[in-house]
Amino acid sequence: MFVVLRNSWALLLGMMLFMVGNGLQGTLLGVRGSSEGFSTFELSVVMSGYFVGFLFGSQIAPKMIKRVGHVRVFAALGSLISAALIMFPVAVDPIAWTLLRIVIGFCFSGVYVTAESWLNDASTNETRGQTLSIYLIVQMLGIVTAQYLLLLADPNGFILFILPSILVSLAFAPILLSVAPAPAFGTTKVLPIRKLFEISPTSCVGVFLVGAMFSGLFGMSAVYGSQQGFELKQISAFVASIYVGGMVLQYPIGWLSDQMDRRKLAILTSIFGVGACVLAIVFAGNFYMLLVMMFFVGGVANPLYALLLAYANDYLDYEDMAAASGGLIFITGIGAIMGPIIMGQLMETIGPNGFFIFLAAMMAGVAGYGIYRSSIRDAPDTADNSNYSAVTPSTTAVAVEYAQEAWAESDEENTED
Repeated sequence: MFVVLRNSWALLLGMMLFMVGNGLQGTLLGVRGSSEGFSTFELSVVMSGYFVGFLFGSQIAPKMIKRVGHVRVFAALGSLISAALIMFPVAVDPIAWTLLRIVIGFCFSGVYVTAESWLNDASTNETRGQTLSIYLIVQMLGIVTAQYLLLLADPNGFILFILPSILVSLAFAPILLSVAPAPAFGTTKVLPIRKLFEISPTSCVGVFLVGAMFSGLFGMSAVYGSQQGFELKQISAFVASIYVGGMVLQYPIGWLSDQMDRRKLAILTSIFGVGACVLAIVFAGNFYMLLVMMFFVGGVANPLYALLLAYANDYLDYEDMAAASGGLIFITGIGAIMGPIIMGQLMETIGPNGFFIFLAAMMAGVAGYGIYRSSIRDAPDTADNSNYSAVTPSTTAVAVEYAQEAWAESDEENTED
């Protein structure tokens, strides 16, 4: 671990600042939009805009990097993020906010692609797994920290919009002033989605539903808190509990993933998540019980994504693992665009409980489709399980390819032993 920190501390520090800025603006928009009188559906469209931009950015950013280089792309997109963040309180309008969210999503996607390729280049075969784990922890810590910065000023003013802009600007310093050279950047051939579905329909359907679930959690949790009349500190704790759960439960679920039938684990994990959502509806009036349930919902939603990727790998040849990542990321992105919009419509139609009903429906879909597939095809032998690596739906294809390489290398080493 110390080797990873010594080699990549500047990049990890910069990415943490980016995640603090991103996490703060996401929650802040839900709170500020509600106080400005935006409808729940309007806010859901605003939140969905981020994932539209993120999906396009993940497709276009690699071409931009190949054309002008990592440093220029990183600096240009970071500058656009910083400028867009301080435009929100200037243009308080749902359409303007949606367009700004598309820009921010596009830019963050490009920043992640750039940073993750740098991170990959700084790692060796021996440190790749540790680097991925530390990167995940840094992401989660950044978002959790952001929720408590929300309490520093009035969300109806300008300061909380200026703060993430400053953090994003500061994130450049440790990264661009480090001595690491720009890595060579290549594009991996993408496995067609039809072929992916033939190989592992459970993973394809699963990551689509998890993408919708994750984007709903990321985008609409603050809106739910506002609908419920929570105080600002309660909204902050409510959102933070999602990511604390994701960080804490990622590793025990990952350990179980290497020991048992992954499809069965995905089914059981999803059913557990449905139960947590039902209890959250039942105990909606008890804030502390709600925090516990959100801990478990977040703890299910984040690891479930990595679990489904690992399950897909169980059916892939080593040389196809990296190629599969692009298709799986695209499927996740389509789900992520739809998630906030459908959730917002539900919340506007039936009230705040629509938040948990949507999450429960997505998890039930993962469990139901997994049970259906279990009746058609047997799962691979657990002795042949590829290694589990912690990745989340917010990572780009670069990090997923990076994880796929780690899985392949680890499996090859195990085979040799």
